[in-house]
Amino acid sequence: MSRPLSEASQRCVVLLSGGLDSATTLAIARASGFACHCLSVDYGQRHRSELRAAAAVAEALAASEHRVLRLHLEDFGGSALTDETVALPVNGLRPGVPATYVPARNTVMLSLALAWAEVLRSQDVFIGVNAVDYSGYPDCRPEFIAAFERLANLATKATVEGSPLRIHAPLIDLSKAQIIRRGLDLGLDYSLTVSCYQADAAGRACGVCDSCRLRRAGFAAAGVVDPTPYTP
Repeated sequence: MSRPLSEASQRCVVLLSGGLDSATTLAIARASGFACHCLSVDYGQRHRSELRAAAAVAEALAASEHRVLRLHLEDFGGSALTDETVALPVNGLRPGVPATYVPARNTVMLSLALAWAEVLRSQDVFIGVNAVDYSGYPDCRPEFIAAFERLANLATKATVEGSPLRIHAPLIDLSKAQIIRRGLDLGLDYSLTVSCYQADAAGRACGVCDSCRLRRAGFAAAGVVDPTPYTP
């Protein structure tokens, strides 16, 4: 969403997965003058190497704090990312919502970020969702972000007492190439990030999952070298 940022002295919460988009979002929040408190979620995803990437990105971008919460969304399953009996799509993007969609993931994560923001007395939450070069997840759309912001401003003590919350999604209307160029302009080292849905323990990407295909195409469209380590 396109909204004016708060005063530079304010704290914000940034949802940080360790991937390309969330790292760029952190760089944007930091460049806007916010003290960034980063939240990552270990939700039972098969690509946990992204959490190590999140820690590296948070350190490199001088985040004020980085926390990792453990949820057990694999207890529900319903996604190729949380249930190893569900095949991971590797044959390119297809119409419809893919098997990598994790039910209610962004709703859950934004709720956690909202809770921490209220404790921090922060009015700003950043999330790196994108509705241009993306896999078709319904919780990455502008309508969802706007709806969650309305919910947040009904649901908390802080908002009832006059401190409205803003959900910032600075990448929502950008192509992957535009996102990459923005991050490079801000000095972001994309070699620290992991986007692959089945990255190995060393963080090497498979090169064939939807996320890898979008990332690789983004670097090509941006005209810059892809620093991603791929498996042989």
